[in-house]
Amino acid sequence: MTIKSGSHGIGPENGKVTVSTYVGGMGAKAGHDLVLEATKWQGTVTVDADNPSATTIEVSIDPRSLEIVQASGGVKPLSDKDRGDIAQNADKTLNTGKYPEITFRSTAVSGNAPSLALKGDLTVSGSTRPVTLDVTVQEAAGETRLTGRTKLSHSDFGIKPYSKMGVLKIKDEVDVEVSVALPSA
Repeated sequence: MTIKSGSHGIGPENGKVTVSTYVGGMGAKAGHDLVLEATKWQGTVTVDADNPSATTIEVSIDPRSLEIVQASGGVKPLSDKDRGDIAQNADKTLNTGKYPEITFRSTAVSGNAPSLALKGDLTVSGSTRPVTLDVTVQEAAGETRLTGRTKLSHSDFGIKPYSKMGVLKIKDEVDVEVSVALPSA
């Protein structure tokens, strides 16, 4: 990893956080698989280039800022009303009134570029669980792009996935991807 040592701010200006959800149940054909992007988030990556395992990452996400950036499937395209309903359902599902923040704090970094494992504690809806992101490191002109991916389950965080009369259900497992660009050394 040839990221410049020191503390680096991260957020929507140099990165992206997306969550992919999938529909299931008897009414799955009527629903949409969604890609949601957080538009309000911030964090700090503190890099020790001489000792990459000492690198730390902290991130805070406003779950109310999740916006639909892609919808696939369904019998009809999403309307503005559908988008509003989905946002309200997400707020209820994540209990954003009581838990207005999702946080991640790293606990360990292992491996060697271009493949790293980033372990940490993720807090969603007041429940904290250990997670591991599989991170890919890519060098580009003047920057290093880190892309981390993991699968999470609603139930691991005590969250009941959205269901409409038991016919249309959001699957328990979601895919999370975080991508940030940091200055190269």
